[in-house]
Amino acid sequence: MKGYLQVYTGDGKGKSTAAFGLALRGRGAGLRVKIIQFIKNKEYSETAVLKNIGVTVLQFGEGLLFGRPPEEADFRAADEGLQEAAASFRNEDTDILILDEINVTLGLGLIQEEPFLKLLGEKPSSMEVICTGRRAPGKLLELADLITEMKAVKHYYEAGIPARTGIEK
Repeated sequence: MKGYLQVYTGDGKGKSTAAFGLALRGRGAGLRVKIIQFIKNKEYSETAVLKNIGVTVLQFGEGLLFGRPPEEADFRAADEGLQEAAASFRNEDTDILILDEINVTLGLGLIQEEPFLKLLGEKPSSMEVICTGRRAPGKLLELADLITEMKAVKHYYEAGIPARTGIEK
C-alpha cells in the first residue's frame, strides 16, 4: 500500500485528536503505529489508551513553551525526536508515523526546516506520515498529499474554561 504525507494544521482544536483517531483506525487494521510527540512531556488520557492497544508513543520534549524562550534541553529533545523519526524511516518498522506538534517545533526553530524536509524525502514509500501542529511551514504544505486545516470558530477556552480531563487532556 502506498503511504502519503498528511498535514493537520490551523488554529482550531483537534489536530492531534484527528491524528490519534487515525492511529486507532490503523491499529484496528493491524498496522504498526508510532507517535513521536515533540514538545510534550507528560501522559495524556489518549496516549495512555493508545499505548494499551499497541501504539508506540514516544515523547521528546521539555513541556510547553508558553511564556518562556526555548532552552538547550528543548533543542536537544527535538533533535532526539527527529533522530527517532529517521530511525523509523531506516528500519521500516512503522506503517503509520505521527509527528505530533512537529509544525510548532519547526516554527519555534527547535528543528531547522531544510533538514526536516530532506528527511521526509527519505520516507519509505509504504509509510503514512502525519504532521500536526499550528502554522505548518509553506514548504511542508507543498510536499503534502493531504492537508486539513482546523479553523477556530468558537471555543469555551476563550471564556476561561480550563482543559478538562478526558475531553481536552
